[in-house]
Amino acid sequence: MKLSLETLKQKDFWLEKNYKLPEFDIQKVIDKTKKSPTWLHFGAGNIFKTFLASAEQKLLNEGLSDTGIIVCETFDEEIIEKTYRPFDNISISCTLKSSGTIQKDIIASITESLTKTDIKRLKEIMESESLQMLTFTVTEKGYIIKNTKGEYLEDTLHDFKNFVPEQKTLMGFLSYLCYIRFKANKLPVTLVSLDNYSHNGSVLHSAVKVFANAWVENGFVPNDFIDYINNEKLIYCTWSMIDKITPRPSEIVRDIIKNDGIENTDIIVTNKNSYASIFANAEELEYLAIEDKFTNGRPPLERVGVLFSDRDTIDKIEKMKVCTCLNPLHTTLAIFGHLLGYKLISEEMKDNDLLTLIKNIGYKEGLPVVVDPKIIDPKKFIDEVINIRLPNPYMPDGPMRIASDTSQKMPIRFGETIKAYEIDETKKASDLVYIPFVFAAWIRYLMGIDDNGNAILLSPDPRLDELCEYIKDIHLGDTDVGDKLKPILSDASIFGVNLYKVGLASKVENYFLMLINGENSVRDALKKLLY
Repeated sequence: MKLSLETLKQKDFWLEKNYKLPEFDIQKVIDKTKKSPTWLHFGAGNIFKTFLASAEQKLLNEGLSDTGIIVCETFDEEIIEKTYRPFDNISISCTLKSSGTIQKDIIASITESLTKTDIKRLKEIMESESLQMLTFTVTEKGYIIKNTKGEYLEDTLHDFKNFVPEQKTLMGFLSYLCYIRFKANKLPVTLVSLDNYSHNGSVLHSAVKVFANAWVENGFVPNDFIDYINNEKLIYCTWSMIDKITPRPSEIVRDIIKNDGIENTDIIVTNKNSYASIFANAEELEYLAIEDKFTNGRPPLERVGVLFSDRDTIDKIEKMKVCTCLNPLHTTLAIFGHLLGYKLISEEMKDNDLLTLIKNIGYKEGLPVVVDPKIIDPKKFIDEVINIRLPNPYMPDGPMRIASDTSQKMPIRFGETIKAYEIDETKKASDLVYIPFVFAAWIRYLMGIDDNGNAILLSPDPRLDELCEYIKDIHLGDTDVGDKLKPILSDASIFGVNLYKVGLASKVENYFLMLINGENSVRDALKKLLY
């Protein structure tokens, strides 16, 4: 059976295999969305399928919405070409429950799949009065328009000087789409970043403003385009916090679907190293909180579990999750997972040393500086992470995925906690023990050698070559590394702060020496630190 609109009509087949089918008229929703689009999403990855598209499907099932989501992929067109369009944009969302069961939902809320080349259709969408919001799950890299030195990237400079619908950066392309809406009688729309960026809406807005200003200076657009971008009653960029662990498509899940008689279940690795399939798998727990300020209305997502509140509350929730209750623990496990030979995060949770380490980072060092957002309890959140989410043996999530782009994640996942200690009159950053130990372990990981002295494959990171160059002459057994770590430890763009200025550099250096003492020194250092 091939996944398609036509084959979904064979309900008995799907129901016998325990697939939950859409409870709405799919073609009617497609037609209505084509005529009156309300939701355009950027980023066709797995979290989109398993969370956002699933949320919209629940609204459609309950009759709370009559339009679906249009998705646009601007980075990796292969995802659209190979896993969306051949299957009428239908996908399978597999929820991996800690009980060992798998919930299989046929997702049909995605009505169109586009790429940057579909500019004519994108123009129609942006000119539609019905359009309420643009959402984004494009990872942290999608927002970067400058290098680590604060210089504009070549692609950014290209987009400044070439005002055509072929921008090389996503932020430039988005700015162009906003200009289309500006020309359509300055229609309102809300931009919702759903990426793990601190104050993600402000980051998004700042990027769009940069392009608007450049285009005004170059004479491409009128001055009042900037006024449009800055008018919060017309263009508003909300803050948000999203949380749902969504690993790459699992071979185990693939085999289950294949054994159900479904065709084309292969896991595709694109030329840009994206992992995609007709199915996506994720954990059952999920959180999404969005600042409730929309310029042209929004879907009633609060009816399906999405939290809406003011900006201050969203800020507290985002910091709670990204800086304390999940992401730092995840990154810690990713680093040590590489060093200690683990392939799955769930297996690491059986390691008492690593379990104790993340508990100390979460409860002892992070929780004391978390501001309670009230609508989500931080202590309960960490409890769920440690006791339910990370140990889930049916979640095929591994250190390789989580360790990707760590240099981009450190300032948010750990740096904000350090800053909180610095401004707290009763605490000092230099008193931290476990967070600097993670920093030292990350530098040890960059050596590309595990705890047994064997070479390991490092996860992708935009600064990997630069960072590895600093430590290339360090070897296991060295007792003095001199100033080799200084370029890393003094780089505030990596840790959010200059570690020398907050009194943590010497602590990281000492931990690092413990970790390179020889084979098995990572395990030995863990035990010395914890017990």
